[in-house]
Amino acid sequence: MTTPLRSAQPPRVAVIGGGPAGLMAAETLLAGGARVALYDAMPSVGRKFLLAGKGGLNLTHAEPAATFRARYAERQPEVSAWLDRLDADGLRAWAGELGISTFVGSSGKVFPAEMKAAPLLRAWLHRLRAAGLTLHMRHRWNGALTAAPAEATEAGRWTLQFDTPTGAKTVHADAVVLALGGASWARLGSDGAWQPWLAGQGVDVRPLVPSNCGFDIAWSSHLRDKHAGAPLKGVRLTFTDRLGHHFSRLGEAVVSADGLEGNLVYAASALLRDEIAANGHADLHLDLLPAKDLPTLTAALAKGRGARSMPNHLKEQAGLAGVKAALLREGLDAAQWTALCADPAALAGRIKALPLRLNAPRPIDEAISSAGGVRLEAMDAGLMLAALPGVCCAGEMLDWEAPTGGYLLTACFASGRVAGQGVLDWWAATGAATAPAQAVSSL
Repeated sequence: MTTPLRSAQPPRVAVIGGGPAGLMAAETLLAGGARVALYDAMPSVGRKFLLAGKGGLNLTHAEPAATFRARYAERQPEVSAWLDRLDADGLRAWAGELGISTFVGSSGKVFPAEMKAAPLLRAWLHRLRAAGLTLHMRHRWNGALTAAPAEATEAGRWTLQFDTPTGAKTVHADAVVLALGGASWARLGSDGAWQPWLAGQGVDVRPLVPSNCGFDIAWSSHLRDKHAGAPLKGVRLTFTDRLGHHFSRLGEAVVSADGLEGNLVYAASALLRDEIAANGHADLHLDLLPAKDLPTLTAALAKGRGARSMPNHLKEQAGLAGVKAALLREGLDAAQWTALCADPAALAGRIKALPLRLNAPRPIDEAISSAGGVRLEAMDAGLMLAALPGVCCAGEMLDWEAPTGGYLLTACFASGRVAGQGVLDWWAATGAATAPAQAVSSL
């Protein structure tokens, strides 16, 4: 619930970034009586949000709250505080107020009834414009952010500069919300260019790294040429890092030309990425046939194959073919493969625990999201920067991460609400005494 301003002069707030976090911050500010202008570098808002909904917008997740909040790992305490303001149920109720009904899929993921992001975004923008939001597209913030002297705040406490198609534009505001995103999918507007700008202002920024990403593996030319793009269905990924953190999950992955990707890999990506950063590589294991136990599989493979080829024997006795059979031979020379085929126990063991070495995460621009960013320790509970009072940050530019499944979007929405309220609370505490009675808006 938004706490409205009571006695303070309404602040003029510049929101930079038109994704879910920025738009939710704007909505919260408008509901609290602020005058809000939103600036975005792209021709329209919500570009990445629309792309995320192209195949069906996974808005949030319906699992129990304790399980949901545990998805944010070491940032669970901080993100839980955001979710206290807007959790999964609250987000569904908010969508309902926009006329967008939702349903829970078989996996617990929550989707709009129409499955698309566009109807929700259209309804939301209609309501925001009606509430007084002004939108300024093709306005790219260039990092200029200057505080006005205490005796010269009539024009606004902050001066910002934007690059526009018609030249540089200077904007004055009483407060600022930055919702600039991370560094994945830069073509949609989030390029991470803000990192050195804020660091130069004394803000503690952790370097951005890929999250929910694929990884490089040095495939043979045969595997890369014959099986790139092939799905790996019904496999179990197991990984234990140098610190003893263990991951084991059943799911699906995809063999790419460069390595391995897909939802199962994304779920383990934070552990894998950090292991590579510390150790130079990460070694995981795939169970290619998790439905078969080792003794049963060994017995099946021990049956004589007669004149059948080894690929046919694997297919008939183990149901192993295609990319899974190709993976089984990957990295072995002819002598090693011949020896393995002659040892049913060893062959079954490799099927149940195929070793794969990951050499690097894929580039951040290919990742679904990014980790790192503005450290939460550099902010107060309202997501206001200690180094820049009057400036809040929200969304993926903050130092947290989450798996796919609706968790990323939910926390982005929630952080936007917290940041918007953070500005309102700060202005109520500081703005009434110092704001000029007849300030001229320059938003």
